[in-house]
Amino acid sequence: MEPVTTRIPWGRWRLPLLAAGIVLIMVAPFLLLQRLSEQNLAAADAVSHTHEVEASVASLALSVRDAESAAMSIALGHDRPLTRQRYAESKAAVGPNLDRLTVLTADNPAQQVLIGRLRELVENRMDVMDELLRDTASGGAVHSAQILAPLADRFAIRPALDEMRKNERDLLARRNFDADQQRRHATWLGWGAMTAQLVLMGIVMLLLGRQISSRINAEKRSTQASARAMAVLQTVREPIVLFDDDQRIVMHNAAFAEMYGIEGDGVSLSLSDIGHGAWDDPVLRQRLRDVLQRGRELWDFEQDQKQPDGPSRTVLLNARRMPLPDVDDHVVLMTISDVSAQKATNQKIAELNRQLEGKVEQVSEVNRELEAFSYSVSHDLRAPLRHVAGFSDKLARHLSESADEKTHHYLDVIGSSARRMSQLIDDLLVYSRLGRSALRLQAVDMQSVVAETRAMLDAGAEARAPRVEWRIAPLPILVADENMMRQLWTNLLGNAVKYSSRRDVATIEVAHRMLDDGSHEFSVRDNGAGFDMAYASKLFGVFQRMHKATEFPGTGIGLASVRRVLARHGGRIWAESAPDAGTTFHFTLPAALDAPTYERTAA
Repeated sequence: MEPVTTRIPWGRWRLPLLAAGIVLIMVAPFLLLQRLSEQNLAAADAVSHTHEVEASVASLALSVRDAESAAMSIALGHDRPLTRQRYAESKAAVGPNLDRLTVLTADNPAQQVLIGRLRELVENRMDVMDELLRDTASGGAVHSAQILAPLADRFAIRPALDEMRKNERDLLARRNFDADQQRRHATWLGWGAMTAQLVLMGIVMLLLGRQISSRINAEKRSTQASARAMAVLQTVREPIVLFDDDQRIVMHNAAFAEMYGIEGDGVSLSLSDIGHGAWDDPVLRQRLRDVLQRGRELWDFEQDQKQPDGPSRTVLLNARRMPLPDVDDHVVLMTISDVSAQKATNQKIAELNRQLEGKVEQVSEVNRELEAFSYSVSHDLRAPLRHVAGFSDKLARHLSESADEKTHHYLDVIGSSARRMSQLIDDLLVYSRLGRSALRLQAVDMQSVVAETRAMLDAGAEARAPRVEWRIAPLPILVADENMMRQLWTNLLGNAVKYSSRRDVATIEVAHRMLDDGSHEFSVRDNGAGFDMAYASKLFGVFQRMHKATEFPGTGIGLASVRRVLARHGGRIWAESAPDAGTTFHFTLPAALDAPTYERTAA
């Protein structure tokens, strides 16, 4: 059994390895020379630095010596203005010399310690000189020897100066030794680099040989691929043609030849010679020249072409410049799509759309008239209703105790009917505003809106006997009109409380879940009276009621308002119920990104 060998795909690594070899051959010697140059410069800088430190030490010693010499000359009786000036200048130069030494040896902790000690000794020596001058000025020259005594032992600065010079020379010696070591290493590295260059040169030559062989094989594969591409081109049913700067055909497929009746290969034919004048449009010819000469592209250029044996056809032309792989030249690649049937269909669709727009405008006009009628009726009914309610109250006060029980009953019926009519008008106004007002979209916290609605309902139900048990799940924040959402929750939760009022304990559940499409589904469930699902189609209509007004009060507009709010927001609502088994209202709202981001008004 022969061993299984795994071939490494060298082809894709040849060029990277070749480039890496060339970079190493060119860059490595340069880097080595640059490193040697930097090391030599560093050694020169070290020598210069040492000499600079020694010069600074000598300058400091000279300044101290000049100051002391001038002071002693004054103490010996040679008090001259020049001597005083020399003392002052030499003493003033001591501080800058010490500061310069501190800066030059900032990277050497040992030298910094010596400079600190030297600064203290120099300051003490200067203090001795100042004391000597004061003693001389007071005429106490006999004490000069005692004053100068510490200079030789306690405040001697020569040992410190010598130690600083020795430290700098030792540091210079170490730096020179390190430089010699680095030069020896660089020499070995140079020999190693030369060896590596020879090896890399051999590898590069090997890779070049393989690359040439691979190129030959690639050309063979390219020839085969061109043959396959030509076969594919000939089988494509969309007409394709390539033409040169003179708009002469270089290549075309069978679909193009069939479309324009070309016999033979058709190569070198001019576009003006085919299609019975289909390409004689001067504007089109100029556009095609611009594609090749200026690099422009032609996208979905529509043209009507006449046919010799029938009506004209509409075609879409797409053209762009492309290079030829075998010569240093460019041609235009153009595809032709016959869209005559599609254009006829689009014209039919456009006509249907115009008809539909007319129907929509008619419906919109009807809706506007209905809205105006509802608004006008609601407002016009208020004046006579106020008269009925007002005169009913006046009549009751006028009759007072003289009215019998039947009269009071009649007056009560008139007053309650007026109040019911007023509530009905208010609900109509709300319903009308929901259809006319613009949406003011913002982030609405459904949890807070439900909590506010619950608090309002609880406050209004304090005198009612049944207790309400609320079960409210966590609710999201959505993009919606906050006032409309408050109206929606007020109607749904108010209905739940109202139709559960005959239970010992009214249970109201509010739930939420995310749907697969990202929208939100809410539900409001109660354990109230319920209704027969056979009449569910009338549930969300205006003035539609499932129960008598004597059983549960209401105007029959609340759920219609809820449906209108949801329709404005792109949602929907439905109900599930059974008589005496409670009701569950479900409604959906789109996700925040799907919600409309503009203000709409009712048509």
